[in-house]
Amino acid sequence: MLSFQELSTKFNQLFDSDQFPTSPSSLYEPGEYFLKIGGKRIRPILCLLGNELFNEIHPDSYQVAKAIELFHNFTLVHDDIMDEASLRRGQQTVHIKYDANTALLVGDVMLIRAYEFLQTIQPQYLSKILKIFNRTAREVCEGQQLDMDYSKIKDVTLDQYIHMITLKTSVLLAASLEIGAIIGGASESNCKHLYEFGRKLGIAFQIQDDYLDAYGNAADFGKEVGGDIKQNKKTFLLLHALQVANIEQKAQLNLLLETNDDDKVEKVLSIFNACGVGAWAENLKTKFMDEAFAHLESIAVVEVRKQPLVALANYLMNRNK
Repeated sequence: MLSFQELSTKFNQLFDSDQFPTSPSSLYEPGEYFLKIGGKRIRPILCLLGNELFNEIHPDSYQVAKAIELFHNFTLVHDDIMDEASLRRGQQTVHIKYDANTALLVGDVMLIRAYEFLQTIQPQYLSKILKIFNRTAREVCEGQQLDMDYSKIKDVTLDQYIHMITLKTSVLLAASLEIGAIIGGASESNCKHLYEFGRKLGIAFQIQDDYLDAYGNAADFGKEVGGDIKQNKKTFLLLHALQVANIEQKAQLNLLLETNDDDKVEKVLSIFNACGVGAWAENLKTKFMDEAFAHLESIAVVEVRKQPLVALANYLMNRNK
């Protein structure tokens, strides 16, 4: 069995070769630029770990892993446009370095390339995997739309937010694991538990991401800290602060949400701190992690095979970027 780090090294060696043709260079060079920025590449490795949990890794899992990583990068390129983000992993976003029209096409061609990789896998499970992949792709788009919708309305509940980030973030983590498990020959019951492990892990991952966006170090985090605050995104942190703040703090928060002053992030963080948002987020993250591990425990394989997933989950929850 290979660890996350070993699988990551092996996958990166396969994926870091050029994924696109050379012409037209005005389209494919920006695509290669974005892919070579790198990142943790968690989702494709989850696909490989899902396979390895039940069997030796089949070559098809690497093909699907490439498709998953290309799909994920497609969403990032388009998300950066929608979020008006200037940095991704510490580097200029595609629409800033090139232009918005090029970025749109770069994202589109990444999605097309993802389906080309899916077409290469063995036919006995292609239909099932395509069904999961297509459902997940649709759900990710739904989650992104809800994320934009929630930035424009005042009252968003915690349950609504969890539903949104489940679609935007969690389902792709969960589907990556399930698809790998299918290739590895897992039973339907084991697949369901592994999917739920990934879904709960994804929610905890987003809580950590929200926290890092507010409190992280920009050099470590790879993008502008406080971006969610500047864009008035309804994060776990903001929703909880609005719920527990006193009358004066809530009035200040609502006023800050209507401004774009230079000290907006600093002022919002001051209210977050007064409301104990950081400790609350840590407790909520722990709750979802416990639920995730309960599903992993229910999977009918020997415990030693679960250790790479346990190690990865713990790494994700203690990261600083």
